[in-house]
Amino acid sequence: MTEKATFAAGCFWKPEHVYRQLEGVECTSVGYMGGITKNPTYEQVCTGRTGHAEVVQIEFDPNIISYEKLLDVFWECHDATQLNRQGPDIGTQYRSAIFTHNNRQEELALHSIKQYEISEGMKGLIKTEICIAGDYWEAEEYHQQYIEKSSSFRYGVR
Repeated sequence: MTEKATFAAGCFWKPEHVYRQLEGVECTSVGYMGGITKNPTYEQVCTGRTGHAEVVQIEFDPNIISYEKLLDVFWECHDATQLNRQGPDIGTQYRSAIFTHNNRQEELALHSIKQYEISEGMKGLIKTEICIAGDYWEAEEYHQQYIEKSSSFRYGVR
């Protein structure tokens, strides 16, 4: 039986690509969560008026990969000290957030953030939100598995 995990770590392309490489991750998709507009488009989300974050939603087998490991990858694949941005991408849609699907995920996320805050590699205050997962709106097809589809993508250029 699989579980869901949902993370916002800036632009959704890189986190999706990273999570897809992990054994135990059954599938991923990118989309929008945390806002007020029903079924938003990418263009609407980019205005900042919908309140949505770009997220990666992961379906994983907890017998193969733990939620704690997914949290570790979350911290490693973005800078959680930046507010509403990741590198050159600026706006509330690029915020750092963990959207939890049950009480256990919430407890593990809270513990994880405390551990990350005291880690030696921490350079600033964490700006990550922990929120209860709400409606998930899948992004347009051209965003799905973007890195695998795009030979022109280069890390650090987007």
